[in-house]
Amino acid sequence: MTKSGRNKQVASISVGVFCLMLGLSYAAVPFYRMFCAATGFAGTLRTASGENLQKGHRVLQVRFDANVAPGLDWTFTPETNFMDVPTGQVETVYYKVTNNSDHRVRARAQDNVIPDQAGQFFAKIKCFCDSEATLAAGQTMELPVVFYLDPKLDKDETMAHIQSLTLSYTYFAAKDAAVAVGAAAKGKDKL
Repeated sequence: MTKSGRNKQVASISVGVFCLMLGLSYAAVPFYRMFCAATGFAGTLRTASGENLQKGHRVLQVRFDANVAPGLDWTFTPETNFMDVPTGQVETVYYKVTNNSDHRVRARAQDNVIPDQAGQFFAKIKCFCDSEATLAAGQTMELPVVFYLDPKLDKDETMAHIQSLTLSYTYFAAKDAAVAVGAAAKGKDKL
């Protein structure tokens, strides 16, 4: 092979590796989210069904926390601050959210469990965080979360001294909310 041919081959391989790495970097975020949702890694809640649950023997206090990201004119609160939850028992808690602005706004909630190692045992059956919320000006909604603590938590050494967990949600404006807010301010809200 000539020197020119080798240079073209090296260039082609380099461009291919670059494209592969670029593609993997874009795929990393969705793959990381799927990994966290499946394993409870980094305090991420698992999605599960509530069928065939075995009753556990521990009772932990679950605290409920609600936050709104800066720039989102919403009020967001849990309807109860805490509850005692037996492992293996399905529970429902409600959050209330109100759009305090004078226009329609879209947002999405991100969930988290503290301490982080509890994420693998905190299973949500139904959660408002699984979809985007759109609230009209002044609208209030009640949002349920149906969950359980996996009875496997009872035997896990990292959870042996944990007596309470915190389920936390933060609402963030939808990515194109700035465009939507600008259109609403001009009377052209097409959401």
